[in-house]
Amino acid sequence: MKNAQRVALVTGANRGIGFEVCRQLAQQDYQVVLTSRDSAKGLAAVHQLSDEGLPVLFQPLDVTQAASVAALGKFLEEKLGRLDVLVNNAGINLSSQDRDVLTVALDTIERTLATNAFGALRVSQMAVPLMQKNSYGRLVNVSSDMGQLSRLGSSSPAYRLSKVALNVLTRMLADSTRGTDILVNTCHPGWVKTDMGGPGANRSLEQGADTIVWLATLPRGGPNGEFFQDRKRIAW
Repeated sequence: MKNAQRVALVTGANRGIGFEVCRQLAQQDYQVVLTSRDSAKGLAAVHQLSDEGLPVLFQPLDVTQAASVAALGKFLEEKLGRLDVLVNNAGINLSSQDRDVLTVALDTIERTLATNAFGALRVSQMAVPLMQKNSYGRLVNVSSDMGQLSRLGSSSPAYRLSKVALNVLTRMLADSTRGTDILVNTCHPGWVKTDMGGPGANRSLEQGADTIVWLATLPRGGPNGEFFQDRKRIAW
């Protein structure tokens, strides 16, 4: 059944920051669609949120596969009739132990870009036309300060390259929707206690999700094509 309630899609959301973003958006009465590659883990995440009284839907999604993205788009259009928010959160870091761009395997770079950059583009190409039908949208790319040009080093080269590409994609998407009520931004959530961030991280899931949710719920006339940390603009 098609729904007039705002619909938010979060990729890579069965755990960590993505899961917390789903929780916070559902608490604000969004119809949240939680996605992950692993259906068992995704359904377990949805059941956890349901136990908290938050009705969240699950759909499988592998952002590297065109057929998977197309199937999700068909679900959104036929079952919900709209999409208002996209959080491109799905990401991998295969090169955390690689210390130099001269020695990293090109396959590692290709696999990382396939998820972190090309995957975000693939999902955005599906999502933005749905937003345009209702003349409203909020698109948030979850990036990292490791993608800031002013901070670039040679360590973790695949991850850094992917986040630079994601930041560039943010600016391009923002330009393509300029003049409409579709706002596209990116953010650095900080060093968050997740499987990727590790137990030594200094920020909670709630802190990591805060700016993402803020950008996902911006009012009309809000920022577009900007990079944020803790709700403040930061340099590219």
